[in-house]
Amino acid sequence: MRHARSPLSPADRPQPGLRERKKIKTREAIRAATYALIEEQGYDATTIDQIADRAEVSPSTVFRYFPAKEDIVLTDEFGSLMVEELRARPAGEPWTDSVRHVMRKAVDAMTAEDPDVVRARAHLAARVPAVRSRMAESLSRTGRLLREALAERSGLAADGLEVRVYATALVGGLMEVTMAWAENGFQDDLRGMVDRALDVLEHGLPTGKP
Repeated sequence: MRHARSPLSPADRPQPGLRERKKIKTREAIRAATYALIEEQGYDATTIDQIADRAEVSPSTVFRYFPAKEDIVLTDEFGSLMVEELRARPAGEPWTDSVRHVMRKAVDAMTAEDPDVVRARAHLAARVPAVRSRMAESLSRTGRLLREALAERSGLAADGLEVRVYATALVGGLMEVTMAWAENGFQDDLRGMVDRALDVLEHGLPTGKP
């Protein structure tokens, strides 16, 4: 039997046209310039004008793609992909299994990026309040999207308290996993940390030592 590919798989995504490829190239140049400058001189010292100069674009071009510096170092593409993946799961699959699958796939997609960029992003979210705040805003938007998909899977109302709490717990847990991963020097397996977070949501806190 042929199985459908995951929506999070790059092979399933339409190939961009020339105009979109140029936009992607510009976004990547801006991000690369930003990370290089931050590594050289720190986050606070890095300005939009410096980023534009390093990326060989105008400051207005930077703002056209990214409303603020925090948006350059973060990405919110995985939120919509998580929702697509959740909606693609088999109808008869227990919804908790679906959620676990989706969270694992999201981590796999995220870590498929340049490892240095992934770690730098997590490090900034853990250390820079403005980045952490913007990350929380992005995850809040993801939570609202997840509410709709979770409601479809569970048969509950998207604006019901239970769905709202669970969706918020999911995205909040993902943020805390990212923080803990960075604070521990990226020593732990990120996929395993997500599984541990989901265990807490499903089963509650583990029993502590007496």
